[in-house]
Amino acid sequence: MKGLRKKVRANKSGITRRWVVNTLCVIVVILLLVTVVSLFLFREQYYGAVRAALDARATGYVRAYFQNAADGDSFDRRANEYVEEFTDKAVMEVWVIDETGSVIVSSSGFSADGEPFPDYDAALAAESGKAFWTGRTSSGEHIMALSYLLKPQSVQSGAVRYIISLADIDSQLVTVAALLFMLCAVILALMTISGLYFVRSIVQPVKRITETAQRIADGDLSARIAGEEHDDELGRLSATINDMAQELNETDRLKNEFISTVSHELRTPLTAIRGWGETLLASPAEDTQLIHKGLQVMIGETERLSQLVEELLDFSRMESGKLTMRMERFDVFAVLTQALTLFHERARREAITLSFSIDRAQAMLSGDRDRIKQVFVNVLDNAFKYNRPGGEVCVCAEHTPRAVRITVRDTGCGIAEADLPHVTEKFYKANTAVRGSGIGLAVVREIMEAHNGSLAIESTLDAGTTVTLCFPISPQADLPEGA
Repeated sequence: MKGLRKKVRANKSGITRRWVVNTLCVIVVILLLVTVVSLFLFREQYYGAVRAALDARATGYVRAYFQNAADGDSFDRRANEYVEEFTDKAVMEVWVIDETGSVIVSSSGFSADGEPFPDYDAALAAESGKAFWTGRTSSGEHIMALSYLLKPQSVQSGAVRYIISLADIDSQLVTVAALLFMLCAVILALMTISGLYFVRSIVQPVKRITETAQRIADGDLSARIAGEEHDDELGRLSATINDMAQELNETDRLKNEFISTVSHELRTPLTAIRGWGETLLASPAEDTQLIHKGLQVMIGETERLSQLVEELLDFSRMESGKLTMRMERFDVFAVLTQALTLFHERARREAITLSFSIDRAQAMLSGDRDRIKQVFVNVLDNAFKYNRPGGEVCVCAEHTPRAVRITVRDTGCGIAEADLPHVTEKFYKANTAVRGSGIGLAVVREIMEAHNGSLAIESTLDAGTTVTLCFPISPQADLPEGA
């Protein structure tokens, strides 16, 4: 049982591990990718709005405002006026840069010394005369700036630089990122809980199935899987294993009964042979009547043993698929007549009336003569064996151009309705009070199937049984070569 528990734990960890690797990890990667892409798109949207706001300020009006400045004093004056009249000081900062690249005035009033503005150099090199830059000031503030040349294509024109702080936008992006990660965490938690519940709903039934299957493998054929009645794959698997265990249990029971029956069938004639052997050894040599009777009994019991052994050999060949057929053309009615002859003396001895009606015309059949005779003998033996003194066995044989039909009807004990579907199964005996191995009808069914024939059994308990054998008639051309 320790080994079994280890197997069950390994099974559980294996399924859980596969779910984590194949499902949960993939979901985590997907959620991370979605979050990163979403943040990138949000950032681009916000930063795009800032770029649009900056670009909207850089219009032809700004250039026209400064184009009439003919000298440095006029340019400085215009720069101060523009900054003073700038209406968006609360939103953005504006610088005016002269032709030497020096900041002559800013809307914040603070000195621009030491502040980086690479966008101005980029604007000088750009054909459009403007350039954006996103970076940090000397104090560490995150900004976006736009330098706009007052006279494009001229490096001595001066420029206006607009600056917007990105601190609020970055704060919003952090908030959005936190919300996205929280949402991902909630989704991941819900999927983990539901996934583990789902895995558990699989692992627990698999554990019960494994434990029960191990018990069955260890020989406990009474073990059954309980609690798996759902109409899904696991429920159907449980039902299949339970059915298999039931079939194994029934087969094991029939096997044990078969062994017990065969042992009894072997012991009875052996006991009779030994008893008569000891009797003959102890009897006077001149008592010929006793010797004759004893030898007759011993020969009869030997034949009985021989029939039982042959039946067991046929069953073994049938199970291994080696029940061979020697095909030839023969008159099936003639073979039936030979089989009936074997039962005349038995009918007289057991006070059973044996009657038969057979068509006079020949009924040629392609098959194994000896095996067909074996079918007739087994069916007739059952008709006598399960009959009673004063009973009757009636055989009727007829044929049409396409088939031969032989019916054997007896007035014996009959077969219960519940047993009727199983009487041709191996080891099955409907009436354990009557001698027999329980494989005779199984061999009959196998031989009939090998001849493409059919076997039908109808019975009424305490009224009798009717067995119908039907053989298709094959033309001469159907006989295999060399038969």
